[in-house]
Amino acid sequence: MNLAVIFAGGSGKRMHAKDRPKQFLYVHGKPIIVHTIEIFNRHPEIDGIVVVCIEDWIPYMEELKYTFRLDKIASIVPGGETGQMSIYNGLAEAARIYGRQGNVVLIHDGVRPLIDEDLITANIRSVEKFGTSISCGPVSETVVLVSDTEQVREVVNRSNSRVAKAPQGYWLEDVLAVEEQAISEGLTNMIDTCTLMRHYGRDLSIVDCRADNVKITTPEDFFMFRAVADARENDQLM
Repeated sequence: MNLAVIFAGGSGKRMHAKDRPKQFLYVHGKPIIVHTIEIFNRHPEIDGIVVVCIEDWIPYMEELKYTFRLDKIASIVPGGETGQMSIYNGLAEAARIYGRQGNVVLIHDGVRPLIDEDLITANIRSVEKFGTSISCGPVSETVVLVSDTEQVREVVNRSNSRVAKAPQGYWLEDVLAVEEQAISEGLTNMIDTCTLMRHYGRDLSIVDCRADNVKITTPEDFFMFRAVADARENDQLM
């Protein structure tokens, strides 16, 4: 089976929203997280979705599931103390419902709505062929590595550089095994799953995606998404 774990467990302090977490801000009549989940929900190869949510907002997320007919959502679970632990909660729930063996899982940010069905398909094919998939965007500016004293240590070759984004795909049994090993060793706050997998020596394959596959973190990101949504609604963009 092909599964999606979509996590929206953060409060989004950098967004400066007045009364709700960033994933529940409305654009074109529905929250950002609904825009995101709808893409997975209508994909013909996605069999089930687990949503990881701020615990106090789970009842609201349940309402959204029924209001917007997000029928592939099998479960909504609370987030953990860190992003990594939130993802682990979603993976563990997916394994509980569907089993650990033989399932592809795509891990995705609830506030990353500018993806499409082709990217989801490409991630599934990459996991089937290589065992992993990391959606990566192009680097348009020079990347430098710096020292602790803020001196440039290395100028990275741009042609070999990418920005890791999402979805990120794995065999569910593999990523769960790594998560469980990390937790047993007290490692619970890795920045994202591909960082965790590389920490434990796993090979990772990339899937190219567009630069506008952004995670909505700041007000500027929100305004950009709203502008893209406006343009798409007006049939100005594909």
